[in-house]
Amino acid sequence: MHATTFQSLEGEVRELIRARRLDPSIDDVALRQVVREVVAGFDERALQGGIRPLTDPDEAGRLLLESVAGLGPLQQYLDDPHVEEIWINEPGKVFVARHGRSELTPTLLTEQQVRDLVERMLRSSGRRVDLSSPFVDAALPDGSRLHVVIPDITRRHWAVNIRKFVVAADELGDLVRLGTLTREAAAFLAAAVESGLNILVAGGTQAGKTTMLNCLAAAIPPTERVVSCEEVFELKIPLRDVAALQCRQASLEGTGEVPLRRLVKEALRMRPSRILVGEVRQEESLDLLIALNSGLPGMCTVHANSAREAVTKMCTLPLLAGTNVASGFVVPTVASSIDLVVHLALHTDGRRRVQEIVALPGRVEADVVEVADIFVTRQDELVRAEGFPPHQERFARAGHNLSTLLSGGARR
Repeated sequence: MHATTFQSLEGEVRELIRARRLDPSIDDVALRQVVREVVAGFDERALQGGIRPLTDPDEAGRLLLESVAGLGPLQQYLDDPHVEEIWINEPGKVFVARHGRSELTPTLLTEQQVRDLVERMLRSSGRRVDLSSPFVDAALPDGSRLHVVIPDITRRHWAVNIRKFVVAADELGDLVRLGTLTREAAAFLAAAVESGLNILVAGGTQAGKTTMLNCLAAAIPPTERVVSCEEVFELKIPLRDVAALQCRQASLEGTGEVPLRRLVKEALRMRPSRILVGEVRQEESLDLLIALNSGLPGMCTVHANSAREAVTKMCTLPLLAGTNVASGFVVPTVASSIDLVVHLALHTDGRRRVQEIVALPGRVEADVVEVADIFVTRQDELVRAEGFPPHQERFARAGHNLSTLLSGGARR
């Protein structure tokens, strides 16, 4: 379909939407009827002569719906279940990631199209991006996460990332089927969650940390109340008693910002049985450690290249909270508060795998937190190591035989 023809049809559709006072975001049936009417009207005019008929009326209708109610040229990638992420470096360079691998798409946009698409995506979130606030994080209605950066922070073009929440796994058993971890490791982690151990999920970007956290959350006993804290809503916790909190940007006047640290503090006032933090990056790690050290079970994610580096990071991030926070307090608190670290990695072939599961016995030697290997990767396979987790009495109270679990046997 010629671009001029499409623009004409799109104009007709938008005019009818305004005339009939429709909302494209909710009046789906009426909107499809409008599109059918416009396409049928064009075909009738073509039969009378003077204009070329549409080669594929159904395709024309789909493109019109995507342009008016969806995200135009990007909608096809949002609808593709194999696409995990979409990003725009410049209008002529639109990339997607499939199965962990990136590829340049044939989609070509204009500067104005990029700005219009961002404006449309932000409309439902109530967030904004402008010269005074050149960064924005927002959640799309389908749960995807949007991040935008504009000039002069970027060199010339708007940089847009859409990280789709692709539900490849809902529970640890799904990760076993995907090859992310072994059945023995999944059984151990499920028992650890049920027993109330504090778990840190570590890994690089796109390693599958959020998916792992969701699957671990699915193992939480259904009688517990979970409070989650995130910068932008991403977690989909399959429990009945969940209170989900997200951060808020400052207003145009620079007021009203709600950072992640505030959410962690407020979560403690909401009678949680367990607290989940989407990702710790800064001083909120101190408040999380204090919560975990008070006996409240919890889980969170952190960017790190190994389990050992994740522990080191958790020993340094709380120092950002202020000069009155000393390493002499933080290091032993990490050792006593975090029980397990699950480290994932994204391989070059697109596979996401658990590389290691380590335990923190609670001991510190020369300001270094000791760790014990529970599962490690040898010859590209996750196998049982020689370490044991702390709080073995909690496994027993939850009805699990730890020796049987770690010897590869079935759960009680």
